[in-house]
Amino acid sequence: MSNILVAYFSATGATARTAGQIASAVGGDLYEIRPAEPYSAADLDWTDSGSRSTAEMNDEACRPPLAEAVPCLERYDTVFLGFPIWWYVEPRVVDSFVEAAGLEGKRVIPFATSGGSGIARAAARLRSLCPGADWAEGRRLAGGAAAWARGEVK
Repeated sequence: MSNILVAYFSATGATARTAGQIASAVGGDLYEIRPAEPYSAADLDWTDSGSRSTAEMNDEACRPPLAEAVPCLERYDTVFLGFPIWWYVEPRVVDSFVEAAGLEGKRVIPFATSGGSGIARAAARLRSLCPGADWAEGRRLAGGAAAWARGEVK
């Protein structure tokens, strides 16, 4: 039984691949953060001002419902939290997870996949959602996920 969880949201598969590499590297369990209503290609069209993702990201209070209740995280000491960068921050469905998960007292290590946007704004927002967690700096990953993750587990 692992005391490390790798929780991730992936809209296109890139973050899922990175999360799998991290879980393999650190011996962690994988948990996919899924919205109750899966995103379609049209939902993810950031160039469409009427798309679902645009509407969610324009609403700071938006918390899309999750597909299932967050599992009990009691046995985990460390949670890697992965997501793509949307509008320079984490997708709102990740906020739904963070607020439901009970991360207080846990070491939380954010990681993001992005073509070029950094993780700093997302990390700051996440800290504000759950200030009782021990937040690591986090990192945007384009490769080298396994080596980075092993270095984060102390």
